[in-house]
Amino acid sequence: MTERIRLTEYARGGGCACKIPPGELEAMVAGLGPATGTAELLVGLDHGDDAAVVRLDERTGLVTTADFFTPVVDDAYDWGRIAAANALSDVYAMGGTPLVAINLLCWPRDTLPLELAREVLRGGQDVAREAGCHLAGGHSVDDDGPKYGLAVTGLVHPEELITLDAGRAGLPLSLTKPLGVGVLNTRHKATGEVSAEAVASMTTLNRDAARAAVAAGIRCGTDVTGFGLLGHASKLARASGLTVAIDAARVPYLPGARQAVRDGHVSGGTRRNLDWVGPWTGFGSTGEADRLLLADAQTSGGLLLAGEVPGGTVIGELLPRGESMVVIR
Repeated sequence: MTERIRLTEYARGGGCACKIPPGELEAMVAGLGPATGTAELLVGLDHGDDAAVVRLDERTGLVTTADFFTPVVDDAYDWGRIAAANALSDVYAMGGTPLVAINLLCWPRDTLPLELAREVLRGGQDVAREAGCHLAGGHSVDDDGPKYGLAVTGLVHPEELITLDAGRAGLPLSLTKPLGVGVLNTRHKATGEVSAEAVASMTTLNRDAARAAVAAGIRCGTDVTGFGLLGHASKLARASGLTVAIDAARVPYLPGARQAVRDGHVSGGTRRNLDWVGPWTGFGSTGEADRLLLADAQTSGGLLLAGEVPGGTVIGELLPRGESMVVIR
């Protein structure tokens, strides 16, 4: 029975495409500063970084984050792996190492069998084990639709933090995973066609890329998820007071991504991303298909880094602030 269930049918928007649109989110949290605590807050709400960081001592920062979303694929085990890798990515994107995580599970227990939920949890457990991160317990809620993710705690050396506001003009801009999982997942939801390449990309940890970035002395970056490459690039540009220049021809894509766009498999989240970045992006002669791919809502995407790393692709550079925060060349 469980093999016939299509989990994506229970999701209005799959994976990180189900996020509240970035413009609406910023308006919603405007003026809501962090509550005052006793530890020194190194990274908070100022720029929308991937996780919060507090200083424990001169050599140790505590990284904390939470991330969960609706089904992005029909296979319950794969969804669990993807959601776990995506949540762990927030710690890696800060230059940190995840230590312990707990499950966050919403499940329609009267609609979907609990054995499927077990498969989701098993997928998360396997990825946490691969990351060397304890996964101990969590919290579950009987809900109208399935949702899954992790709350993760990790450590980072304060001098090795990777943040959005540390960019410098002249640095190259690298991307560590190809784009396209958004349109491929939208095609999967519509047709049932599975992209093995997309699943492999989404379940690949950003651990090695983060370690390489820290070793290379990179201190500015983020991961590319629901706001698309353009959305996350614009947040980096705004926080650093720079312009991000992207060479469209250099951006790597997963096999089948361009065809999925041509076939119309574009999520509402991707179109909202493109509308949001439009006022401060110089698109030049970039066509509609490329604009949509550059704004494609990624799930468990790669790192966007101000510097070069082994295995990454240089897709542009950081420039002094010009008329636009992002320019496509």
